[in-house]
Amino acid sequence: MIGKGLTARSLQILRVLFEHGNRETVYNTEKRQNEIAEQFKITRQALNVHLKKLRNLGYVKTGRGFISVTEEGLKALGIYRNPAIVTVRVSPQKRSEAYEKIKLLPAIQILRVTGDVDLVIMSDQGKIDETLKKISKIDGVEETRSYVCIEILK
Repeated sequence: MIGKGLTARSLQILRVLFEHGNRETVYNTEKRQNEIAEQFKITRQALNVHLKKLRNLGYVKTGRGFISVTEEGLKALGIYRNPAIVTVRVSPQKRSEAYEKIKLLPAIQILRVTGDVDLVIMSDQGKIDETLKKISKIDGVEETRSYVCIEILK
């Protein structure tokens, strides 16, 4: 689903802002406006036209020294706040190699934990299939279990 009123360029800019963001209530990008403009080979003034449109649609927040992608912006990109959770058990003999490959997965967070499993992977729901396919090809992974969050209680 593409967000309402977005051009292909606005959607591309929104994607770059998201990809360089940190997960909080919003995604804050560390990229400066001139870096983003250079990436798309447009002027900073042209970028500001796109950012103003994204801001007016509620997809980003901007201010002095920051650009944040909002929940509405994430939805426009097909990314939903409720995560998918994958637990992974890895063979002790293959942990080092497996962990290095697992670090490359498209995940929000990868946690090494104690208990019945070795890792907990937090993934966007839209990327769960890709994540599970990649995990299944990693030598040393003995078991995975996946869960989809239906509601965040707190």
